[in-house]
Amino acid sequence: MDGHLDGGVVHVGQDARQRYYDSRGYGYPLGGNDVALAPVEAAHLLYRGDLDSVDGMEFREFIRDATDPGFMPRFLVYADLRERGFYLSPAKADWLHGVEPDSEDFVVYPRGKGPTDGEVEYRVRVVGERETVDAVALGDGVLAVVDEESEITYLDTDHPDIDGSAGISLPTGVDCDLLADRATCWNPPAKLYEEGFYGTPLDGRDSDLGAIQLSLVEAAYLATRGAVDVDPETVCARGREVEGERFDRRLRVYAALREAEVVPKTGFKFGADFRTYAEFESVDDFGHSEMLVRVLPISHTFAPRDLALDVRLANGVRKEMVFGLVDRPGDGVTWLRVGRLTP
Repeated sequence: MDGHLDGGVVHVGQDARQRYYDSRGYGYPLGGNDVALAPVEAAHLLYRGDLDSVDGMEFREFIRDATDPGFMPRFLVYADLRERGFYLSPAKADWLHGVEPDSEDFVVYPRGKGPTDGEVEYRVRVVGERETVDAVALGDGVLAVVDEESEITYLDTDHPDIDGSAGISLPTGVDCDLLADRATCWNPPAKLYEEGFYGTPLDGRDSDLGAIQLSLVEAAYLATRGAVDVDPETVCARGREVEGERFDRRLRVYAALREAEVVPKTGFKFGADFRTYAEFESVDDFGHSEMLVRVLPISHTFAPRDLALDVRLANGVRKEMVFGLVDRPGDGVTWLRVGRLTP
C-alpha cells in the first residue's frame, strides 16, 4: 500500500480506513476508505513495514527528506509510545474527537482506548535537549525530551496546590538587630524558633545565648508582620543590596509558603532556594522536608538539561521539585511541579 503527500499530510486509499484508522488509531478518515496520516504516523508505518512507500519513498528516504528540524524527535517519541502500548494522535483538531488540542504535540490515550473514546492519558510536548521551553508553557502535560543519543526522558508537569498544617501565630516586637547580610533576634519567644522554625540558634540548637539568626528573607517577612522590631523597608532594601531583584522574588515565594501554612527553610545544600515542611509541630518533632523550591521569574525559559538536573537531584533526596514562578508585584505565585514519568 502506498501513500501520497498532499498539503502536509499523507493520503492513503484502498482499505486504509479499516487497516490503519479503525483497527490501530492512525490518522483520520477522509471519506470512504481513505485516510490522512500525519507525516510522523506515515513514518512509523513505513518503519514497521505496514506502509510500502510515500510517493516512492521508503522509510530511509522519507526521514532523510524531512525538512522540519523537530520531525525526528517527534518520530522517536511517537514510536516509543506506540511500543509501550499506547495509541496517540497528533494534537490537531482533525485528528481528535471530543478533545481540544492545546500546545502539545501529541494526545495519548489510555491503554486500550483510541481516538474515538474521548479519553486522554497524557498530553505530550516534544523538545530536543538543545531547545528551550518557556516556564509558562509547562504545567498541563508531559514534556518529552529527546537527547543527542535519541534517548527519551519524560517529565510530568502540573500546577500543584500548596498547603500545609503548620499554622503558627507570631509574636510582636521581638528585639532584633539588622546585620550586614542577616539579622539577630535576642531572647526570642518560643514561637519563633522552637514552634515556628524561624531562624537558627546563634551557637547551635543547645546554645544558651538566647539569640537566633534570621536570613534576610525571614527578617523581612517577620518585620512586615510586626513580629520583630526592625523597619521592613530597611530590611528589604538591605536584601536588594545583597541579592538584587532576586530578593523580592524569594520574599514573595517565602511569604506565599508561610501563608499556605508550609514552613520554608533554606535549600542551599540542595541547590534550591527553599526546602519545605508541610507538617511541623516543633523543632523537636518534624520529619523530612517534602519539596525543593526554586524561585524564578514567570518569564523564565528552561533548558531541558537544567530541568532534568533539578528533577534528578530532587528525586535523589526523596523530594518533589517545585518552581515558584513570580510575575509582577501584587500578583500571586504560580506553582510548577516537575517530576520524572515512566509512561
